[in-house]
Amino acid sequence: MTVTAMRDVATVESFIAGRWSGPTGETTTLLDAATSEPVARIGTGAPDAASAAEHARRVGGPALRAMTFHERALVLKQLAQHLNGCRDAFYDLSARTGATRRDSLVDVDGGIGVLFTYGSKGRRELPGGSVYLDGPTEALGRGGQFVGQHVYTSRHGVAVQINAFNFPVWGMLEKFAPAFLAGVPTIAKPASQTAYLTEFVVREALDSGLLPEGSLQLLAGSARGVLDVLGDQDLVAFTGSASTANSLRSHRAVLEGGVRFTSEADSLNFSLLGPDAVPGTAEFDLFVRQLVTEMTAKAGQKCTAIRRALVPDALLGDVAEAVRERIAQKVTVGHPQAEGVTMGALVSLAQREEVRARVAELQRGARIVAGDPGHVETVGADAERGAFLSPLLLLAEDAGRAEVHEVEAFGPVSTLIGYGSTAQAVELAARGRGSLVGSVVSNDPDVVRDVVLGVAPWHGRVLVLDRDSAKESTGHGSPLPHLTHGGPGRAGDGEELGGIRGVLHFMQRTALQGSPRALSAVTGTWVPGAPRTTPDTHPFQRSLAELRVGDSVEAGPRTITLEDIDHFAEFSGDRFYAHTDEEAAAANPFFEGRVAHGYFLVSLAAGLFVQPDPGPVLANYGLENLRFTAPVYPGDEVRVQLTAKSIAPRVDADYGEVRWDARLLNQRDETVATYDVLTLVAKTR
Repeated sequence: MTVTAMRDVATVESFIAGRWSGPTGETTTLLDAATSEPVARIGTGAPDAASAAEHARRVGGPALRAMTFHERALVLKQLAQHLNGCRDAFYDLSARTGATRRDSLVDVDGGIGVLFTYGSKGRRELPGGSVYLDGPTEALGRGGQFVGQHVYTSRHGVAVQINAFNFPVWGMLEKFAPAFLAGVPTIAKPASQTAYLTEFVVREALDSGLLPEGSLQLLAGSARGVLDVLGDQDLVAFTGSASTANSLRSHRAVLEGGVRFTSEADSLNFSLLGPDAVPGTAEFDLFVRQLVTEMTAKAGQKCTAIRRALVPDALLGDVAEAVRERIAQKVTVGHPQAEGVTMGALVSLAQREEVRARVAELQRGARIVAGDPGHVETVGADAERGAFLSPLLLLAEDAGRAEVHEVEAFGPVSTLIGYGSTAQAVELAARGRGSLVGSVVSNDPDVVRDVVLGVAPWHGRVLVLDRDSAKESTGHGSPLPHLTHGGPGRAGDGEELGGIRGVLHFMQRTALQGSPRALSAVTGTWVPGAPRTTPDTHPFQRSLAELRVGDSVEAGPRTITLEDIDHFAEFSGDRFYAHTDEEAAAANPFFEGRVAHGYFLVSLAAGLFVQPDPGPVLANYGLENLRFTAPVYPGDEVRVQLTAKSIAPRVDADYGEVRWDARLLNQRDETVATYDVLTLVAKTR
């Protein structure tokens, strides 16, 4: 694969309304984090956000909404495959941000992995159309002809993302993927310091030819004026400082204009070592290893890094010594591409000075027990020309001092804080006033339970690390697309990712009320009470091209005999007393005597509705939502109604999924069982 080469000193451009354009206003030079050599130039003015928003609404939104969930999901998968082939070029440029190869794997591969995950989830967990049903229908009237249904539809606006400097690839892609899947176009505004890497990835994404026009645009430069052009259908997702988040949140467009705003801000995350995790235990070693990893990965420039390490008072000295030893043995600071280097540079010299200033504040209530903020040995680079800093471990003189719970040094810095009891540890964790993530390292289930339940209201995610989970755990600082990334309070009160929850954030939930027929027409899903059609041919003999929602077959009745029940009991081995003992069954408050097995009824129903000849139905791959709603006694007659509920062709296969509503009724027209049957059906005969 040919990858577009970056010029030695590139100009970071914006992509607006289908065109790349140069910087607005004056330019500033961005420097290599490890060498201070020029990397790129970027404008300090504000690019044309109004044109970008208008193009997104007029061109990007309609193009995305014309696609189904599955079509959008397939594009995400294909885009992930395309970007996967460009990784080496991304890694090379990422090194200029100060990131080691391992750091770049987290940023680059992590971002591409989000695309893969949403590409997969979109095809497996979302319907074949473009309307998402939120829960079952609600009966609103006695006769069944007035019902309610919550649905999600795509908002007709634009998703604006304003990102921090530390994850220029992952930060952009983790917001883009769920918005794209939701059918909402994205405008990305990266932090200027590392915008050259974001721009490089966006160029490759656009050059792939996979994305509909207007679905992804890029603003390089200042974010001034972006919120001024947004309205009630638009969304903003911000990652950065709490002060900037508060400023954006108070903007008129958010307070009065209806812009949906979320943020991920400062976070003084904690990790707790349980009292049981003494030196020599697996958990003690895991805690130390994780702490050093979180201090040094991305040079500590992670919103999820461990800032406060809560340790039993009696173990503070042991932990401090173990951390010092591990840093000495495992951490080598230097040029991110130099052999043997495990920790690169901070993103800029200015950021290094910012971290030093915050460390000085922390030192009002803590002392340094590992590292030196004024000196670091480096490999392959000049320690002063590059933004290098030694990993710094502090020890709180007093666990209650405000500084260690309020000041964040956004670099390779963590503070040990002693605690005397689990209850005190929970109180200390909550002093962060809301964090993205906390972790509990313990093999004692009582400690784990008390801490997790105690800290959960202040944390968006909690990791429990022990000897059982260690081999598979992705670690304290690794957000996963399957789970929510965000946190309450100081952390911004925002939520990103979270699987399909992240997609729904970009959509509008609406409560529909009406007749089953009307709701079926709107949602494309058959609703009980809506008309059913009986085609000339059995529905199982109809391909996806021929089958329609509402196509139905009714079969039966079949009289249930005592011999049937006895035979199934012997054949299956299910001799539960309600099926085999008349006296015991009659004593049961739910039954009047012996009843048929529920699973026998399901099997019988299949025998009634199945058309046995070869045809478009390729496989039955499951039942869902099975409920037995009334007992069936010997002598009862059972019939089945099977109705095509939803049809979802798979965009990358010659078959699709058909969901059938199955209802078993007795001779009194009482429903005795309901469930969904899932089948795979060929698109054509």
